[in-house]
Amino acid sequence: MNRKTTKFNLKLRDMCFIAIFTAIISVLAQVTIPMPLGVPLTLQTFAVMLAGIILGAKRAAIALFVYIMLGAIGVPVFTNFGGGFARIIGPWGGFIISFPVMAFVIGLCVETEKKSLLLLGLVLGVIINLSTGMFGLAFYSRATLQEAFWAAFAPFIVVEIIKIGMVFTIGVPVRHILKKGGFLQ
Repeated sequence: MNRKTTKFNLKLRDMCFIAIFTAIISVLAQVTIPMPLGVPLTLQTFAVMLAGIILGAKRAAIALFVYIMLGAIGVPVFTNFGGGFARIIGPWGGFIISFPVMAFVIGLCVETEKKSLLLLGLVLGVIINLSTGMFGLAFYSRATLQEAFWAAFAPFIVVEIIKIGMVFTIGVPVRHILKKGGFLQ
């Protein structure tokens, strides 16, 4: 029986990009604007989307997994210099645990090299993030889905659309330059 296996080897260059984006996400998570219903507005999702576009599916998912693991062991990489496992299972944990999936979906779409699919991937990634955050908040706080929707989804729709436009405008050319320079495959 002949099995085709896919192997994903991380080269030193890949590990450096993963580390750089883990740091970028950690820094941009600290840029926060408090919101009336408790869920802060951050640049974290901007960084996650950018990682998906620039790194592609697998590398971006790994960068986000590393970010979450650092936060889980107590490194203050989460919003407001938070860290610890309690942040992952707390009211905003749904947003955090969705990051690798969000980045992976966006990365898969950018790897098709079709801009329309990338835009779809960005929208889908945001929906995954906001939905997971909403369900996590509802579960944690025992709120209704309607209450969680108004606290963790609705207030961010316009902002996330703006982030999608910004990350598309920045990420696509940067990815192109890095690919042209031989830094990405």
